[in-house]
Amino acid sequence: MIQAIGLTSIARKEQPPAVDNVSFEAHTGRVTALLGAPGAGKTTALRLMLELQRGRGVTYFRGRPLHRIPHPAHEVGVLLGDVPGHPARSVRGHLRMLCAASGVPARRADEVLEAVGLVSLRDERLGTLSRGMDRRLGLACALLPDPHTLVLDDPARGLAVGERRWLYDMLREHAAQGGTVLCSTADPKEATRFADHVVTLDGGRVVADQGAADFARTRLRPRVVVRSPHAARLSVLLAQRARSAQRSVEVVREGGNRLCVYGSTCAEVGETAFQNGIVVHQLADEVGDMGPGAGTGAEASAASGSQLPPAAVDVHSGQDAEPEAAAAEPEPEVAATADSGAEPGFPPSAPEAGAEPSPSTSAPEAGAEPEASVSASDSDPEREPSAPAPAPESAHAPESAPAASPPPESPQEASGDGTFQAAPSHRPTTPRPTTVTLPPPVFVRPAPTPLRPVRYELRRAAGVATGYIVGACVLAVSALAAVVLARIGHTPQPRLLAAWPVELPLPPAALGAGLLGALAFGDEFRHPALAVDRGTVPRRLGLLTAKLFVASLTALALAVLTVGCTAEVLYLVYGSELVALPEDWPALTAGWLALVTGCAWAGVLAAGVFRSTTAGLAAVVAVPLLVVPAVHKFSEGPSTRGPAPFAGRLRDGLPLRWPFGGEQHLEALLRMLAQPVGGAMALSVLALLCAYAFTGLRSRVR
Repeated sequence: MIQAIGLTSIARKEQPPAVDNVSFEAHTGRVTALLGAPGAGKTTALRLMLELQRGRGVTYFRGRPLHRIPHPAHEVGVLLGDVPGHPARSVRGHLRMLCAASGVPARRADEVLEAVGLVSLRDERLGTLSRGMDRRLGLACALLPDPHTLVLDDPARGLAVGERRWLYDMLREHAAQGGTVLCSTADPKEATRFADHVVTLDGGRVVADQGAADFARTRLRPRVVVRSPHAARLSVLLAQRARSAQRSVEVVREGGNRLCVYGSTCAEVGETAFQNGIVVHQLADEVGDMGPGAGTGAEASAASGSQLPPAAVDVHSGQDAEPEAAAAEPEPEVAATADSGAEPGFPPSAPEAGAEPSPSTSAPEAGAEPEASVSASDSDPEREPSAPAPAPESAHAPESAPAASPPPESPQEASGDGTFQAAPSHRPTTPRPTTVTLPPPVFVRPAPTPLRPVRYELRRAAGVATGYIVGACVLAVSALAAVVLARIGHTPQPRLLAAWPVELPLPPAALGAGLLGALAFGDEFRHPALAVDRGTVPRRLGLLTAKLFVASLTALALAVLTVGCTAEVLYLVYGSELVALPEDWPALTAGWLALVTGCAWAGVLAAGVFRSTTAGLAAVVAVPLLVVPAVHKFSEGPSTRGPAPFAGRLRDGLPLRWPFGGEQHLEALLRMLAQPVGGAMALSVLALLCAYAFTGLRSRVR
């Protein structure tokens, strides 16, 4: 169960808040629709609920706010916008990476792919998926950790009819198995199709909170749309016929030659036009949208007179009707309004068989603003021909005993003679569709072990070809640079094996390791696969440790392969003279590995602090260009306490000897730090680590 209490966004400058004191509940086992026009505040409300945006209010998911849940992904499945994944990653690889991050077995990815129907596309890249396949993948990512609650932001936007049906069946199946579903939409007709409860937002406030049946009865209203060059005459004739039959019929004249007839049928309007020789260009049934909050203030509407909203929902097109130009008719005309109570003393008689009485509280009176909508087509693209039509109910059937039939697709269905039958007053419990199946539940006990971040980082790094391309480029450039340097001469053998020209601040291997380290966090912010439910990449110590560990392994492998590749190329080109093992090879090897690893660590930490791959690589390059000169000036400068500089004292080693030996290793470390590049790299990594810890603590305090 979801309980949203007092959700209020922060107002910007003098504008009102996008969401103001929104409170509602979404019950377990039901599908709740958050309905509102574009700009009504649906997305802002969802982001406030998920704590992705700063504001006031609190949201409880089964009695706990999201920040109090140890593993939010196991409780709430989120789908906001498109799937945030690297476009070069495969569908199966993306899900397996999220399996490692969520702590579920890798086989869960195949189970979810089978449930959403993406088994045949599991090797496709994310960047090549269509809109419908992307929605399926987004739902698969939300269902991956087997959450109890699903929060989806307009998931059916841009989908075809078949994709919408499949998506709504999946949502209802999840609710039927005891889950909670909250889904936003901008189409009231869609809301009545898949939801059990509808919460309507307008201007950032809740204007209606009602069941689907009550929503359909108060918000959606059947009508007949007529287009005729003699619209004024036809409206008068329809009003006269309704008055003679003592029926409540409202005829609203819209711009041009369009009429909207409430309380009648296509058959009656067509017969009237045919009997009087009036040409009709269009005659179709529609379901008009009465606007947000319709029916909530019935008493006030009855006292002051209600008006028709300026927009309509077309049953046959399934889209919101666009308002017509006001300049076409500056003064809209309400053609006629015929009411059964026109003659006092005569009680209103029952409507004819097959006709649906129109509620008088929501009827527009004379002088009301007309309703603008586009013409309705003769065919309904929202409905598939294979869908069986529900059996029509009798117009005189009591409201408390609806016919036992499957729930209709829309709240009001047309019978055989064109009349609309009202939806039953009580909507049954969410049925379980037989066309879709959810993946089996996952019984995994979450535990904060470091193995899951390591698995996640390994699959993240190996899932795309970026790392392999960078490694191949580093090896090729290093081999070419070593051959050129050997040709020129005057290059020491250690620099020759590392392919490190004196003119460059860092060797290609160190730059490549720094770039791969920067991509470790840069891709997280560019394609936030982990930030769906938290708004940003989580700054956990386990994730940072895993990234540093994998970056170290990558850097060490790159360093060893670079030296091996350059040595092999030099041996093939110039012989064995240039590849002889130097005498101080242990110290040189340790310094080389430390340099490459330090560059990788600097890239990881800088990208994590500044949230950018470019910033991470810039920090790596800034170490030899900016930090090294400063460290060199400090260490080689004269000391006020003694004649020897600080770097010289470090190179001299320790003045005291340890009783059990081992001081030679510490002396080697001190000599390495005494080098300008080594000291600068150590100081840079330490400063970036402190900055990363500070930003993590600041975000936790917020």
